[in-house]
Amino acid sequence: MSNHNRNIFEKSTELIGGLQIFLSPFLIGVAISAIIYFSNPNNFTLIVAIVLLLLATGIGIKLATKIYRSKKGTIDFISKTDSTPEIDKFLNKEENDHR
Repeated sequence: MSNHNRNIFEKSTELIGGLQIFLSPFLIGVAISAIIYFSNPNNFTLIVAIVLLLLATGIGIKLATKIYRSKKGTIDFISKTDSTPEIDKFLNKEENDHR
């Protein structure tokens, strides 16, 4: 695989990782905004919901770009948050058990 293709692959995976990191606070903001607005739909709750949604969008973008610009990148961040060391230890114990 050429270096150019590898860079495209790495950048695309980092972009997908950044999108996943962005979506976490954004979707939480969408849920909270929907609860606030639909519990009592009027102009005030609409404004509060929009402000919360914009805040969640800003937090998501800030978090994703901060992690993307770090030395390790978004894929390393996501793999650490998705890892299960307890299960890995259990599986390694089974693999090394040669009765």
